[in-house]
Amino acid sequence: MASSDNIDLSAFRLHEKDTGSADVQIALLTRRINQLTDHLKIFRKDHSSRRGLLKLVAIRRSMLDYLKRTSQDRYKSVIEKLNLRK
Repeated sequence: MASSDNIDLSAFRLHEKDTGSADVQIALLTRRINQLTDHLKIFRKDHSSRRGLLKLVAIRRSMLDYLKRTSQDRYKSVIEKLNLRK
């Protein structure tokens, strides 16, 4: 699970104590999604975790849509830093 823990949250903060901006939340969700993806590669029949993963992906998608609507520059920066599609 080392691949999912390498997301540096300080790169997404808008200021020193930022923990709630959309950028940081998307980075946290991406970290958790990567962890669950690794878990499901091992435990293929864990359907409750799969459902949780799908919920997290939907939440991240809606946050990305919000960021795209409000700030194109931050949206592109987050997509690029996290290597997400688009």
